[in-house]
Amino acid sequence: VKKEQVQATEGMMPLRKDYPAEVPQAPDFLVSLRSHTVWEKTPVKLFCTVSGKPNPIVKWYRNNVAIEPLSAPGKYKIENKYGVHSLIISRYNLTHPQFTVRPLIVSSFHFKLHFHKGVLSFSVVFSVVPLLSSIHPSKLEVTLLESFGVTFGTEGESVSLVANMVVVPDLPNLPPEVMWYRDDTLLMPSRWAEMSIGGGVAKLTLPHLNKDDEGLYTLRIWTKDGTAEHSAYLFVKDATPTVAGAPGAPMDVAVFDVNADYVLVSWKPPNTTHEAPITGYFVDRRKSGTTDWVQCNDSPVKVCKLPVHGLTEGASYHFRVRAVNKDGISLPSRMSSGVTAAEVESDVEVYVTIPDPPTNVHATEINKTYVVLSWAPPSPRGRAPVWYLIEKCEGDSHIWQRVNTAVQLRSPRYPVYDMEDKKSYRFRVITVNKYGSSEPSEPTAAIQKVDPCGVPSAPRQVIASRNTKTSAFVQWEPPKHANNLMGYYVDASLVGSKKWFPCNHRPYKHTRFVVHGLVPGDTYVFRVQAVNAYGLSEESQESAPLFIDAALSTPSAPYDISLLNCNGSSMTLAWKRPKNTGGSKITSYYLDKREAESVEWKEVSPSPAVENLTTGVFYEFKIQAANLAGVGLPSEPSKAFACEAWTMAEPGPAYDISFWEVRDTSVLVQWKPPVYAGAGPITGYFVDMAKKGSSDFVAVNAEPVGHCYLKVSGLETGASYVFRVRAVNAKGVGKASDVSDPVCAKALPGTKEIVCGVDEETGDIFLNFEACDVSETSKFTWSKSYKEITESSRLQCVLSSSKLTFVNAEKEDLGIYSVAVTDTDGVSSSYSVNEEELKKMLDLSYNIKHPIVPLKTELNYEILEKGHVRFWVQAKKLSSSVNYRFIVNDKAITSGYKISHDVSTGIIQMTIEHFTKANEGTYTIQIHDGKAKSQSSLVLVGDAFKAALKEAEFQRKEHIRKQGPHFSEYLSFHVTDDCTVMLVCKLANVKKETRFTWFKDDEEITVDVPPNPMSGSCSLPIPMSKISSSEKMRIGGTSEMAWMQICEPTDKEKGHYTIEIHDGKKSHTRTFDLSGQGKWKLDYRGRVAGGLPDVVTIMEKKSLSLTCTVCGDPSPEVTWFKNEQEVVSDDRFKITFEGGKFASLTINNVHVEDSGKYSINVRNKYGGEFVEITVSVYKQGGDIPEPKLGQMAKPISLKISFRLQCTSFHL
Repeated sequence: VKKEQVQATEGMMPLRKDYPAEVPQAPDFLVSLRSHTVWEKTPVKLFCTVSGKPNPIVKWYRNNVAIEPLSAPGKYKIENKYGVHSLIISRYNLTHPQFTVRPLIVSSFHFKLHFHKGVLSFSVVFSVVPLLSSIHPSKLEVTLLESFGVTFGTEGESVSLVANMVVVPDLPNLPPEVMWYRDDTLLMPSRWAEMSIGGGVAKLTLPHLNKDDEGLYTLRIWTKDGTAEHSAYLFVKDATPTVAGAPGAPMDVAVFDVNADYVLVSWKPPNTTHEAPITGYFVDRRKSGTTDWVQCNDSPVKVCKLPVHGLTEGASYHFRVRAVNKDGISLPSRMSSGVTAAEVESDVEVYVTIPDPPTNVHATEINKTYVVLSWAPPSPRGRAPVWYLIEKCEGDSHIWQRVNTAVQLRSPRYPVYDMEDKKSYRFRVITVNKYGSSEPSEPTAAIQKVDPCGVPSAPRQVIASRNTKTSAFVQWEPPKHANNLMGYYVDASLVGSKKWFPCNHRPYKHTRFVVHGLVPGDTYVFRVQAVNAYGLSEESQESAPLFIDAALSTPSAPYDISLLNCNGSSMTLAWKRPKNTGGSKITSYYLDKREAESVEWKEVSPSPAVENLTTGVFYEFKIQAANLAGVGLPSEPSKAFACEAWTMAEPGPAYDISFWEVRDTSVLVQWKPPVYAGAGPITGYFVDMAKKGSSDFVAVNAEPVGHCYLKVSGLETGASYVFRVRAVNAKGVGKASDVSDPVCAKALPGTKEIVCGVDEETGDIFLNFEACDVSETSKFTWSKSYKEITESSRLQCVLSSSKLTFVNAEKEDLGIYSVAVTDTDGVSSSYSVNEEELKKMLDLSYNIKHPIVPLKTELNYEILEKGHVRFWVQAKKLSSSVNYRFIVNDKAITSGYKISHDVSTGIIQMTIEHFTKANEGTYTIQIHDGKAKSQSSLVLVGDAFKAALKEAEFQRKEHIRKQGPHFSEYLSFHVTDDCTVMLVCKLANVKKETRFTWFKDDEEITVDVPPNPMSGSCSLPIPMSKISSSEKMRIGGTSEMAWMQICEPTDKEKGHYTIEIHDGKKSHTRTFDLSGQGKWKLDYRGRVAGGLPDVVTIMEKKSLSLTCTVCGDPSPEVTWFKNEQEVVSDDRFKITFEGGKFASLTINNVHVEDSGKYSINVRNKYGGEFVEITVSVYKQGGDIPEPKLGQMAKPISLKISFRLQCTSFHL
């Protein structure tokens, strides 16, 4: 900021009074005291600014009594700096002589100015809550450093509250005295709270959290000057219930009214923000030293207290409570402290025989569930043990009935349950001992079961206001009908979500509460419920919506005033903005001046520079900032500037150094150009940097940069740096700017970068920035090349929007774009739009602005059964508002064809019922679905059209043919097991007069049994002769080979052999001449020359090698089989064929399972031979089987190999 004053919006400028420059000057308050409302246990600071000449004497008063800081060391601190007077009041103590012990004390503080003509006073009223005890003597000086903050936990977890401190002197054997409080209750070490102090650390550990632990925790340390204290709230939410929807556990279980066999147990109800209302409670008890819990009540009790009788006198008990609703039972509460059932002391020394009756019989607890009767034991009671009998009568009748027939009462308390609704009863009590019974006591007045109080009414006027960036201050009016309040529950909801969540989990006693853990920048509403023993009230009305941000306050003081230019009669100043803006935008600055030798300050009228100065005089300046909350504190006076004209040739200093885009290793430095340019225009800038605390500056850039920003990289994460800037012109390097504030090279938590994208609806290219921190008054300032975008026909941006939209993006839009979020801790980012990415975004934008309907299939056609032709296309998705049209040969189809579509399948179709030569041409469909379009074409001309026309005519004729008798399945055949060829066909639409005739080569065939067309099928058997398999001629084969083997051939077997193979459509024939004319071919066939036995016997775990010599020209192929299954070579079965002559099968480590029939098949194109070997494997130690020896056969095999492509053919 170079101007000494920034104008505020009209109507928002804070006003300052004008003061005469004459001497003397009457005292006056420039900034007056204001009323305060302060939190309990917190200090308060009062400030005001006064003026007057001569300087006024300032005196502070409390309740018209002058404040003397020495009378209460550490209580008050009075300061005076540059005309700003302050009174700092530390905490109040309950025993302070000026206070009485009350929850709230309202005190008046008066501020008086004494001067030679009179006294001017001003008063302020504020409220505080007193604290606990007197000053504790101590010799230690203790200063708290880092302390625990607001803490969140869950039941069952462990939490530690830690405070670090400096102790002087630090004596290991004499640590400071530390006390921990929860809601003003002093905590003692126990199983629930562990405390430690030493090594400059005070620590409180809660090892097993429970909602009983929720509250305001205060650490108090005794020091030489009094106490050092710190407080923060601990929130404890419910543990996850064992049954979904069950309520949270009750809390603060307490036991009182303890007697010999009777106690009264009370507790506080849980909050039920999400859960169903509570219908009752179960109370459990456990004797000390045992682990078994016993339920005290058979049915749930609706009120938050239960009388428990029937206890063992002298035994110690613990109690716990469980809540019940329609969904289930909660987890148990924390158990109570142990209590011992003991008899009330009485006078037993007096000798008594027949006892006196009890006195003062009355009801101490009355509700719709039970009535507790209480009475005073007889006095004197005597030494003999006594017990009591209770009688009741209905209304005014005198018919008395015994109440405790099976229970011997030893305590003067008894709960009565069996009372009918809307009926009143009277009760009396009789004392009994071993000598006899007393007379009945005086009867009670009529007692009826009623709820005298019920739940409280709802709280009123809930008001929420800002507190911090993550908390809100909520206050309310108490309910009209309090009915013994236990406290309040506060709930919150994010505006628009309609989902409420609890803010506290233990009833809070006061009518104001700070809600923590809120999300900055979100808007919430709040509601409150009152709590008593009967349950929760109705919810209060919701508060007004509250935007979560820090509360408004006046800004802090500007600082580091510097001189930018001087022409001998005016000066241009710059200063650094206040570090704390008070949560509101700075609306104006106020500038005061004085001559260096003077003490009188004068306000400077608004202008670009401080005018009307005297050459050669030294001036000092001070500045105040103002916002919506008012005028802040003034800055420290500047150093004295000489009013002498600048004449140097080099430029003046740059100013207003700021930091943006702070990341872990980089930061963007920006500045404003010098006001004084020197003898020539500024040509560039040098940026220097140094680590915080160091004066060793190094230049960041070797060459000057021509713009007022520079991104500095290579920084050390977490380190702090300072920067300065030097401007350059033709005459040299100018004066360096003031050193900047330090900046830490660490990105803000949750920092995100600008994202470039395309709007899916409009197709506009945009840059979007999601800020990690934002306030209600935040604005998004977009810049190009770090110059703010104000008005542009090419860009659209709104200050309150995080999006920058390009209007018809082109190459002119290439460059660096940045955004900064105001009223945040420097939230900013930048993005470089390069040519490649712009092209990508433009393509995507075009596709969105000109969308297409995605198609699963292009335009296609099919021929239907009647000869109709269907043209169709299928889209991936269609809406119900889709429009389309078919175009044939450049003419749109409007009628004559059936056109329809199905949204669920995405199919659009057109059917031509009579397809003719006139339908040849190009078919096109155009689809419009919203903004999306699509088109598909089909060219049906030439051979493609002729084929379609032929098929359409065929289907049309077929349809006509099928109107009379016709073949539903045409003629086919199959071969039966007895080699009979069976010709078969199926008929449809036949009548009684339909005739069926068989023909062969156009000649009618006369069959023995005429076919019956009405049966739907006709067949004609054709017997065939075949060669049957026998010992002489063996026939077999596999899926790839059929073979016939002639054993020991003779002249009878000479002739031509033919094999016919039928696949259902064609017949395949192969012929072999075995007439003797082709003997030379048999000589060249593949065969086994020798070496294989008929039978092999071998013991298991041995190796077997079957080896033989084969021959044939060309060299034959060799295949080994086991039980007619081909053997594949592996680790155990090794097959070799060496030199085209020696074939072997080796079986390593034979097993009994390897027994079987092995065979070798040797073949080439002239034929082959098939030889079998029987292998028998016996176990070790077993009998060797006798081989069945036989002569090796010498067969001749005819083998034909074939491969058929028809998958339906099988041999």
